[in-house]
Amino acid sequence: MPQARPLLSLDDALTLLAAGAAPHRIAHTESVDTFDALGRVLAADVHSTLDVPPADNTSMDGYALRSADVTAAGTVLPVSQRIPAGVVGQPLQPGTAARIFTGGQLPAGADAVVMQEQCKAIADKVNDGITAEVGGLSAMEIGSQVGSEVRDGSLGAVRIDTAVQPGQWVRRRGEDVLQGALVLQAPLRLTPQALGLAASVGAGVLTVLRRPRVAIFSTGDELMMPGQPLRPGAIYNSNRFVLRGLAQAAGCELSDLGIVPDRLDATRAALRQAAEQHDLIVTCGGVSVGEEDHLKPAAMAEGHIEHWQLAIKPGKPLAFGSIRRQDGSAALLLGLPGNPVSSFVTWLLAAVPVLRMLQGLPATLPQALPMRADFDWPRPDKRREFLRVRINDQGGLQPFGNQSSGVLTSVVWADGLLDNPPGQVIQHGDAVRYLPLAELVAR
Repeated sequence: MPQARPLLSLDDALTLLAAGAAPHRIAHTESVDTFDALGRVLAADVHSTLDVPPADNTSMDGYALRSADVTAAGTVLPVSQRIPAGVVGQPLQPGTAARIFTGGQLPAGADAVVMQEQCKAIADKVNDGITAEVGGLSAMEIGSQVGSEVRDGSLGAVRIDTAVQPGQWVRRRGEDVLQGALVLQAPLRLTPQALGLAASVGAGVLTVLRRPRVAIFSTGDELMMPGQPLRPGAIYNSNRFVLRGLAQAAGCELSDLGIVPDRLDATRAALRQAAEQHDLIVTCGGVSVGEEDHLKPAAMAEGHIEHWQLAIKPGKPLAFGSIRRQDGSAALLLGLPGNPVSSFVTWLLAAVPVLRMLQGLPATLPQALPMRADFDWPRPDKRREFLRVRINDQGGLQPFGNQSSGVLTSVVWADGLLDNPPGQVIQHGDAVRYLPLAELVAR
């Protein structure tokens, strides 16, 4: 009998997937409004055309002043102007303070801000028991200077109840971003915070890659759609819903080709159709070695395919290849196993890295988080296991009770996968590797 091929490690599979996907990287770009760029992959660097912030401003509500004018706590200064955010004040007169609000631009001459909690606003100096001479100005002179500022809560003078250091509560011009600086480097998955940074430097339009075009179909005469009466021997096609959702979460343009009959001619026709307008074809089922599994001969007739046995659990069978188009180019093909948990996990571990490589991103898994196992796992598998777990109220990991590859309930219950090395026994309290599902699904 022929000797069985050794199982392929996940790390080796990722290397092969990346190498196979690299020549198919998406080159077409498009310009989109920054408002609409969430989740897209940036295709051109973004440089700042201005300093951020564009001028020195205050990070607190309070009073802008010259630190040299406050010789001691208790110094009283007349308020010479009021500066809300968005208003450019007048140069600060020596010996005065400016009422200023968070984000307001410091007036020329000011070098510090005192937060309002460390001041005492004074509307009437005589009633407050303060002498008529404040900062070298008489009460009448102060009144003429503040004028209409004594309204809407603005006051004629302020007592500074703290020592003042130059630069306190001042955000300096350009302290976040300097003009000309590289702020976003392509390729980059655009997050909400990245869009905010782009907006802060005035980038209203971003150059992004077009979305990956993915076609999916399932194979199996036993598959039926929910809503249809379930005939004997049939099952409802849950994988179709899972893979559609996963492709959408990954930001793909999706074509769902439905359920393909278990026939060689039908599988070949589906592959030809899918290859013409798509970057990646993802099939579910038909990748084992049974007589009714037609994906391999169909793919060999329409392109090429490699059939792998991965050293992971769940998700052992995986197929990877390409399908020819009429113009001589090719679409990538990824065949996932039919068991629902296996197809879910192999999408996360194999399909997502391929999609990332198509967009010029590293075909790697996210960084695992060290967590505490609040359970024992005395009989590990020889393969690398991805256990469905979730964080319990004590901050440790708890596994789902049934880790079978057919129990879709486990991936609904779980909030992550525990990445356990081959043959690794887990004891209660051990540090283990945790992969949050949220980071695996969309990254």
